[in-house]
Amino acid sequence: MLPILFQDDHVVVIHKPAGLLVHRSELDRHETRFAVQLLRDQLGRHVHPAHRLDRGTSGVLVFALDRDTARRLGGQFERQEVAKTYLAVVRGHPPEAGRIDHALTRRRDDAEWVGDESSEAAQPAVTDFRTLATCELPFAVDRYPTSRYALVELTPHTGRKHQIRAHLAHFGHPVLGDERYGTAGPRLCLHALDLVMVQPTTRAPLHLVAPVPAELRKTFGAR
Repeated sequence: MLPILFQDDHVVVIHKPAGLLVHRSELDRHETRFAVQLLRDQLGRHVHPAHRLDRGTSGVLVFALDRDTARRLGGQFERQEVAKTYLAVVRGHPPEAGRIDHALTRRRDDAEWVGDESSEAAQPAVTDFRTLATCELPFAVDRYPTSRYALVELTPHTGRKHQIRAHLAHFGHPVLGDERYGTAGPRLCLHALDLVMVQPTTRAPLHLVAPVPAELRKTFGAR
């Protein structure tokens, strides 16, 4: 059963576990479990994803329960009216706070999402970050004599594919466990912590929070 964070007659929000695709992908044809299918079977009705999360990312994922609501929700995400906050464990010690303003090339190579057309044009992408904690361990990594990590809070202001992962890698602080942009590990240490949006039918504000998964609490240093 997928954990449900919120549900009414038009919207349902789940806590997506890491490792689960949102829906079927041409690049992962061997997979048999998808959030769309599992949630549809769980609720006994069709569901429509309003946005995307990478396969390795856990956290808040929003679905519409009808096509009209899906259109309205999609508009909120496209107009950047939805506030999202992520937590990540990254390599190195970033500055205390800052903004990564770096355009990203849109490529059709995303195993978590299908249907987008390929494009070589770079698109504007902006992510704010705040370093919450740092640590240094006495273990050599590559050419470095010690291992340095940081817990970072991130607020993306655009919604490009792999935006947070690509931005952090470009910034020199890849997400721990990111085999695409950094170094492979047990899991991608990236979590969609909360999301603030407007319920498109009632216009009521929604603040949705997905607790840090148990397998990340130790890494994040959460209690």
